[in-house]
This record gives sequence, C-alpha cells and structure tokens, in this order.
Amino acid sequence: MRELGDAVLKQIALELTEKLRKSTSVDWQKRESVRARLRNLVRITLRRHKYPPDKQEDAIRLVLEQADRLSDHWAA
Repeated sequence: MRELGDAVLKQIALELTEKLRKSTSVDWQKRESVRARLRNLVRITLRRHKYPPDKQEDAIRLVLEQADRLSDHWAA
C-alpha cells in the first residue's frame, strides 16, 4: 500500500482504531449483526481515504482479526 503513502496509512490506522474501540461491545465477536456493522465502518473509512478497492476485502479481514485480538485489552 505504498501508493497511499505512510502518512495516509497511519491516519487510516489511527482512525480505524479509535472507531473500532468505541464501537465494540463485550460480545461483538459472537454477534454477526455487530460484526457486519464494524465491517461496514471499516469499508467506509477505507473508501473515504481512497484505499484501492481490489485490496479492501483483505484489509477489512485483517483489521477485524486485529480488533478481535485487541478487544480484551480495550475492555480492560
């Protein structure tokens, strides 16, 4: 994703981290409706920053996997 530049990628990461932290609930990993809302939130954020459409699905999957790992820390 070097074509976006490090500054843009950093901005996307910070924005997604903050949005996901605020949007996750205790049982978000188990509820498909909440996971769908989070996927949509990530997709919209990536589009707004002109993230390449052909790479969005992989990025969304990666972001949600990372959020899953970090959610216990966020809840603490």
